Amino acid sequence: MGSIPPPKSERKPLHQAIPPLILGTATFNSQYVSDPFNPEILPALSIVSRTLELGINAFDTSPYYGPSETILGDALAHPVNAKYPRSSYFLVTKAGRIGGNEFDYSPSWVRYSVYRSLERLHTTYLDLVYMHDVEFMSPAEVLGAVGELRRLRDEGVIRYVGISGYPVSKLCDLAELVQAESGESLDAVLSYSHFTIQNTTLSTSAVKRFTAAGVDVVLNASMLGMGLLTTRGADAGPTAAWHPSPGELRGKVKQLVSVAKEADEKLEVVSIRWALDNWSRDGASLGGTSSRLPEGTRVGVSVMGVASVPELEETERVFHSVVEGLNIKPSSPEVAEAHAWSLQRRKKIQGLVEKMWAVLGEWKDYSWDSPEPGFVNTRRTEDFGIVPDDGVMARHQGSK
Repeated sequence: MGSIPPPKSERKPLHQAIPPLILGTATFNSQYVSDPFNPEILPALSIVSRTLELGINAFDTSPYYGPSETILGDALAHPVNAKYPRSSYFLVTKAGRIGGNEFDYSPSWVRYSVYRSLERLHTTYLDLVYMHDVEFMSPAEVLGAVGELRRLRDEGVIRYVGISGYPVSKLCDLAELVQAESGESLDAVLSYSHFTIQNTTLSTSAVKRFTAAGVDVVLNASMLGMGLLTTRGADAGPTAAWHPSPGELRGKVKQLVSVAKEADEKLEVVSIRWALDNWSRDGASLGGTSSRLPEGTRVGVSVMGVASVPELEETERVFHSVVEGLNIKPSSPEVAEAHAWSLQRRKKIQGLVEKMWAVLGEWKDYSWDSPEPGFVNTRRTEDFGIVPDDGVMARHQGSK
């Protein structure tokens, strides 16, 4: 299952440890596919194996994503992937969100959730753990939960600590609060659906605030707006039942599909290329490092969600091209040619996206409410901190 990570004093900063492209496994869930356990519908083992073969050595999951942790853990532990030791890949999960409107940020639940994730992922440690969807909880609860993650870090159970959520301003507020109240900055902040062709809120002003709060790495997830920015859109498949985008915005996105087709492109390809390319540069000061670039060069970190091997390979190919565009000192004529092609592609995509912004109009940079007005945590106050009697706590606390 892997060895215990080094103590805090010996750990390098997160930006030196985290790769710039991460496989997100929210798609290993019935919210995105009809039957995530059916390999004909979701070939999870093939996706994970191919991810490792491509050199993408980082995975993001969460207990909130239904069976995602279990499916991912079983795929990583499968004999076909035995040649990849635990130390060769970076594991990320989350804690605190139990269900749609159910949250528990109490220290005992956070600890239980992390221990359970260890078992599901077949590992003795986690590289990075976020408190999940922090906008749903009070600042005091977030501070307390981050404190518990840091205690687990100091015990060697996890390596780095962060928060995730939807409203960018709230993430900035909480990053600043954690720094001010604890005297220690967050290692990471995960933002989703806020650096896309439809919503660019995770931009210069947010990066400046996160930098001032001492955050080391800011990650951009859900480049397709949780399935909204695709040819299929949010009105088809399992997303139709839960996607929070309003009908008028969905209608605008259907128009974007036509704009893409007129340019002989697919909306999802344009969306992924634009987000990967622009965040690689706009998020570079808070990014990770790539072995394909000179040592010390930082690249904005992106989390990609896929549900098939072809989607994975296409996204990796696009990211590879993006990195080639960042290489300002080509080492050979072939590299110089790839660099020039990447810049040409960037120019074409940017022009197309600007046409799409004109179509979006007032819906550009629109963010839906999170939480929705009237949100009530369905977890009863008297149940906070009560964990299942399933042996998880006993197995891990008893091993100390």
